[in-house]
Amino acid sequence: MNFEGRLKQANSRLRLGRCGVSIEVAGKRLCLRATLPPRPGSSKAGPYQQRLFLGHHANPAGLKLAEQEAKRVGLQLDAREFSWADYGATGETRTVTDWITAFEADYFTRRQRSPKTETTWRDDYLKAFSKLPQGEVLTGELLRATIEATKPDTRTRKRFCDCLGRLATFADIDADFRPLRGHYSTNTVEVREVPPDAVIAEWWAKIPNPAWQGAYGLMATYGLRNHELFYLDFSKMPVLLVLDGSKTNFHRVYPLYPEWVEQFGLNWVQLPPCTGANNSALGHRVTRQFERYGVPFNPYDLRHAWAVRSLEFGLPVELAAQQMGHSVDVHCRTYHRWISEEVHDRAYRAMMARADRPVAP
Repeated sequence: MNFEGRLKQANSRLRLGRCGVSIEVAGKRLCLRATLPPRPGSSKAGPYQQRLFLGHHANPAGLKLAEQEAKRVGLQLDAREFSWADYGATGETRTVTDWITAFEADYFTRRQRSPKTETTWRDDYLKAFSKLPQGEVLTGELLRATIEATKPDTRTRKRFCDCLGRLATFADIDADFRPLRGHYSTNTVEVREVPPDAVIAEWWAKIPNPAWQGAYGLMATYGLRNHELFYLDFSKMPVLLVLDGSKTNFHRVYPLYPEWVEQFGLNWVQLPPCTGANNSALGHRVTRQFERYGVPFNPYDLRHAWAVRSLEFGLPVELAAQQMGHSVDVHCRTYHRWISEEVHDRAYRAMMARADRPVAP
């Protein structure tokens, strides 16, 4: 029987014995999980779920010792004799590296490894965790100092608060970093210049490589994220299917403008043979090609232009958000800020030109 099977059996025995303690794997070691009294110095008023690190390796011999310890802790809790003093050297001296290793193991136990989860782990969690002094003991003060070293009211500060806050919760560290998050939102980002559609069409013709010209045309016509180019199903054209493996999994997109499907030759496009370890690497290759061909805007500007164009076409915001693969709230906060006065004027004139518009009494 493999180790996972042995662990399930051990926890089953503990449940049947009403021990109130379970065994978990944290990195390459074992720990206990139970409702324990607050640690000395904690602001918690009563017992809550915590981990108790034993130092035993995650192997059959270590599992046998962990099960014995779980029963002993269960008896101590029943007799109200549990004391953190008996375990002072098991959790308090674990280094930052130890905790990050354990957190990563737990993270991918609850999530399947995929390009999406790997990107989230690397770009969100690991970027924040890498700023911690790896050899030091993990404490609330250390986490707070790392957060305070970032610039206030920025995306980085918000990300550090979120990621290091989750690490603190995982390590049973009593800390609340929410007051440090500040007032960052996407609305604070510098205004983006969305290229006019005529300019977008003009630059399609200037790209000399047919494969990258087709990639550009797809992004302009369907508002794709960079990496989504490599997760496409063309079987329903002119409706484009974005498959599982992209950031937001499966969704379908309609062309805006539909004429560009024929004009850009998108029914028979041959995409460039790109490879990458994850979505971020694929996306970076797309950005580099835009720079190589001298395109005066970045790939995401094509996505922003599609979002603004969807409004001019009268596509309901709920449908536009679904086709872009995100929520209505994200759609409005992220893209509606780039709607120019000219777009508002055109939309108003089109409304007033409708034969069935309401007439003043």
